[in-house]
Amino acid sequence: MQSVDVAIVGGGMVGLAVACGLQGSGLRVAVLEQTLPQPLAADAPPALRVSAINAGSEKLLTRLDVWSSILAHRASPYHGMEVWDKDSFGRIAFDDKSLGYGHLGHIVENAVIHNALWEKAQRCQDITLMAPAELQQVAWGENDAFLTLKDGSMLTARLVVGADGANSWLRNKADIPLTFWDYKHHALVATIRTTEPHDAIARQAFHGEGILAFLPLSDPHLCSIVWSLSPQEAERMQQADEHVFTKALNIAFDNRLGLCTLESERQVYPLTGRYARQFAAHRLALVGDAAHTIHPLAGQGVNLGFMDAAELIDEVRRLHAQGKDIGQHFYLRRYERSRKHSAAMMLAGMQGFRELFAGENPAKKLLRDIGLKLADTLPGVKPQLIRQAMGLNDLPEWLR
Repeated sequence: MQSVDVAIVGGGMVGLAVACGLQGSGLRVAVLEQTLPQPLAADAPPALRVSAINAGSEKLLTRLDVWSSILAHRASPYHGMEVWDKDSFGRIAFDDKSLGYGHLGHIVENAVIHNALWEKAQRCQDITLMAPAELQQVAWGENDAFLTLKDGSMLTARLVVGADGANSWLRNKADIPLTFWDYKHHALVATIRTTEPHDAIARQAFHGEGILAFLPLSDPHLCSIVWSLSPQEAERMQQADEHVFTKALNIAFDNRLGLCTLESERQVYPLTGRYARQFAAHRLALVGDAAHTIHPLAGQGVNLGFMDAAELIDEVRRLHAQGKDIGQHFYLRRYERSRKHSAAMMLAGMQGFRELFAGENPAKKLLRDIGLKLADTLPGVKPQLIRQAMGLNDLPEWLR
């Protein structure tokens, strides 16, 4: 039977970030991942799943010594953001120079981030990567958690980190209740070629019941889109022939970048908000989608997960240095309080934002138009909004 200090279940972006952050702390770490990641070809077309990596996550990835390899592979800095309400006067625009930043964030394919973290973890002496590995059962002992894998092998750990995604097996096994709600939206993702260059600006349009984001990729004429639509409309747009699809896309986007053409397949996935009632328990800490999932409206999902990782790394290192039991719920409560608060604020903000921008109610439309206009023109509002979006208000001490 193998014995480790920390067993991380789920070798996705957030789980690997926790593992890499614990390297050098004197703790033995194992990462259990169901599938081996495929190596990335340098000339492969852009993957459909991308993230808007903010300054907070960039600081973490830099400290983990993976940011330079992400930039070397493929990442697109964006220098401006525009948000508008179609068919009305409401709009707001940000640019990095006027706010004193070199960039507002980077659009990066999830596979590129994952690959850089996996390669880093492979080079770390204190980390054992177990893939493919799948859990069969878990037992929570007084001083250790006992993990049994499907291949019959066993593992003990003082702390188990649940990084096993939105439908977390570990969260269910620990009987942690979940609050969840259907956003009544599906997200359609695709890569789009535009006639005019995107000028490294991220754009988002609200139209009727939909939200359309154009995220700039490294090719000046390629954007990754995330189009939140009702489930029926998302399916219709996925099945529609290319001409019908691009026509609807151009109308929703106000033809901002000239005519758009489809460069990839179209994928659709449902959007559900989730919030675990506890982010920690005896011998267990939840991170990333296992703890919370939010609407991709502000591209904050993975950034929220990376800040969970940053906080947990800090807490576990501190507890270990003080000679305390890293798996006691009593000691994990500080992590839990801090991250539950951040996630709740983000979820409430997104929900409020979504409610305000849903539908064609004239009073609501006027309110959001005035709100956007005021946010765009009132002094002091934009710097606060951008600090929040860049994740600079949510950084643990060691990343500041």
